[in-house]
Amino acid sequence: MKKIFVITVLLQTLLFASFSGVLVDKKTMKPIVNAIISDSKQSIKSGEKGLFDIQSDEDIYHVKAYGYRPYKFNKNHNSKKLGLESINIKALYLTFWGASNNSQTSKNVLKIIEETNVNAVVVDVKNEYGSTSFLTSFEQANSYGAHRDRTNRDIQKFIATMKAKNIYTIARIVVFKDELQASNNPDYAIKNQEGEIWRNHDDMAWVDPFDKRSHDYTVSIAEEAAKVGFDEINFDYIRFPAKDNLKLSKHNTEKNRVEAISQFLQTAQNRLRKYGVFISVDTYGNICWSDDDNNIGQRVDSLEKYADYLSPMLYPSGFASGSFYFQYPSEHPHAVIYRSIKNIHDRIDPCRVRPWLQYFQDYAHKKREYKKFEINEQMRASDDINTSGWMMWSPSSKYHLSYFKK
Repeated sequence: MKKIFVITVLLQTLLFASFSGVLVDKKTMKPIVNAIISDSKQSIKSGEKGLFDIQSDEDIYHVKAYGYRPYKFNKNHNSKKLGLESINIKALYLTFWGASNNSQTSKNVLKIIEETNVNAVVVDVKNEYGSTSFLTSFEQANSYGAHRDRTNRDIQKFIATMKAKNIYTIARIVVFKDELQASNNPDYAIKNQEGEIWRNHDDMAWVDPFDKRSHDYTVSIAEEAAKVGFDEINFDYIRFPAKDNLKLSKHNTEKNRVEAISQFLQTAQNRLRKYGVFISVDTYGNICWSDDDNNIGQRVDSLEKYADYLSPMLYPSGFASGSFYFQYPSEHPHAVIYRSIKNIHDRIDPCRVRPWLQYFQDYAHKKREYKKFEINEQMRASDDINTSGWMMWSPSSKYHLSYFKK
């Protein structure tokens, strides 16, 4: 028996090699604590002095640390000291139609990046209709025609261009609002009281967040984005519709809703682990001021368990008159951003918050145009409250170079 035990231990040692190292900031050489080191099956965290030890039979490992670029290393890495590059994300949104290799929209954004401290792009990979911006290998989506209206015919070239310019790339993926998926799978599409597929004001159907098939479908597309080299997966519409009296497969309670969204994120986390991509989730701005799930399944304390970054849409125009004690919140862009993020300090570290900012005319109050002052006030607030950066939402992806110059 003793011989068998010794042989078993020796085999385990041979099969599961150990890699020990220390993670440091590439510039300051200070240790990085609580970084996530992963192979395809497991994740561990770096300790107090940046030290870690991972036992695995795999060759490739990934590191994710908040406020740093993703890092990948081989088990035969020639140094035990791994230097990570810090980054404060300053991202511009590129529309589904603009994120191609030859579009003028894309060229204009690249020019801004070259001449300012903007360093990232958010690209639609799966939009609200359910279309994918490039041809994936996910046959189910392709069978629905998700690729027919694709705008990027060479995604490898696009990613290579971004990497060559050291641009951080974020894949925006719409989750449960999906006309193509819902219309092709009426058995798990959300229904109205008459049992018909329900569509919202822009005539788009949704899939049921309680149904695991809807989880697997979107995570499969997220994997496609990770495979081609995106640094981060940004999940949008990761919620229940803000609508009453809809037919769902489970009783529509806060507990059930929060659990469904958490299960989706847990699935995404497990399946995306082997690619080393960060995960961010978009929410309404009022998540910063609510203790419940706003009837859509989103709570700060539940989302932060499985997502790396929280991205509330803190558009000043999105807050009702009287919010923050202002008659017109859109007149106070700095206060809206700063106070909202400060209000969730007890639930999530601001280094894990990266808000969406408003780059469009005020639609709710005095119709104020958002120009350089308003844009800069929002960015200043993000810096003042020590977030991981910001993402700028322009529905047309038209931006002014001068607004981003110091």
